[in-house]
Amino acid sequence: MATQSETVIDTTAARPSAAPDFEAIKTRQQNTWASGDFSVIGTTLQIVGESLCEAVDLRAGATVLDVAAGNGNAALAAARRFAEVTAVDFVPALLADGERRAAAERLNIHWRVGDAEALPFENASFDVVLSTFGVMFAPNQARAASELVRVSRPGGRIGLANWTPNGFIGQLFKVIGAHVPPPAGLDSPARWGVPAHLAEWFHESATRVHVEPKMFMFRYKSPQHFVEVFRSWYGPVLKAFASLEHPKRHLLEADILALVARFNQSGDATAVIPGEYVEVTIDRR
Repeated sequence: MATQSETVIDTTAARPSAAPDFEAIKTRQQNTWASGDFSVIGTTLQIVGESLCEAVDLRAGATVLDVAAGNGNAALAAARRFAEVTAVDFVPALLADGERRAAAERLNIHWRVGDAEALPFENASFDVVLSTFGVMFAPNQARAASELVRVSRPGGRIGLANWTPNGFIGQLFKVIGAHVPPPAGLDSPARWGVPAHLAEWFHESATRVHVEPKMFMFRYKSPQHFVEVFRSWYGPVLKAFASLEHPKRHLLEADILALVARFNQSGDATAVIPGEYVEVTIDRR
């Protein structure tokens, strides 16, 4: 197995001795992602889906599944390359938004409500399985990884875009967790941005796992504008603010602004924030 990776620090805690209640956590997550409107954020990330389709060398006519698709960035990118695309997510409103986006471009995508940990498809159903900042949030990480393998055909490919622990979004979740602790025993989603964990989940079913560091640039009118957009539309941030009393909301806002200031590269009043992620391509055995 050939693996290219960057040096990252796994900031997650040790695995718990008793398994957490994944179903209860999943219900909570579903409510979180259904709050606000992730589509407002999701559409800004479209370039990541385009890059991922190129990374897996997607061919016209390939059968493609976009897992935890949100409003369909990877699905749209694949359909633009004349693949036969299915998108699955557990938030119907996000799929509905993706369907509207596809209709505007006259792209044929099949949209289906489903769970990344129990994908409603037969074994080896797809040539290519993709996920951009989606499957990494499934609470039972090993099970979600095994589902990606199960529905991809031998000789096919899996392509992932995952935030890293040290990158901006990984650090944003760390800030949020300091104010609103996550469910007990839940592993950090940023584990999906750590090459060692990817190898743990995929090496037995892959002939090659390639991990390439990438940057996505968040561009906002100002640091405060970034906070306002994420607080209004990005479920995890919206829910974090909503769960706090007013004085504590100001403390969370101040910490997020301090984080933005640490990463901001604009040199002016705007916010230009590099968000580190890994682009992962897995060749199925």
